[in-house]
Amino acid sequence: MNMTKNQQGFTLIELMIVVAIIGILASIALPAYQTYTKKAKFSEVVLAATPYKSAFEIAAQTGRITALADADAGTNGMPAAAGASGYVASATIVNGIVTATAPAEIDGLDYDLTPTGLTAPIQWNDTTSTCIAEGIC
Repeated sequence: MNMTKNQQGFTLIELMIVVAIIGILASIALPAYQTYTKKAKFSEVVLAATPYKSAFEIAAQTGRITALADADAGTNGMPAAAGASGYVASATIVNGIVTATAPAEIDGLDYDLTPTGLTAPIQWNDTTSTCIAEGIC
């Protein structure tokens, strides 16, 4: 009777290939994950601009403001400037331009919105924000 013993398990080369594949996947996934988490945190900064946009649009439609210079934080129905909270370092509106800034944790990026005017429909342009170059807004 011929008895043979079958080997079980993985060879060293098979294990090294698996480790190499995991390393390659991790090197691709880690930067993408970091950008994803930065975008998630920055969404709070974008949201901080909403009360100022809404107040500006209401003030423009009701005639409380007649020029962009009338739209400052704490005047003509605009909310007061907001201080640090969560992932928002500050938020304000000056001369109709809404600015929300992130803390240093998110590289201190800002989100700026400029209205096209005072007549409906009011469109908002975002051309000067530093978050655009980073690709997170």
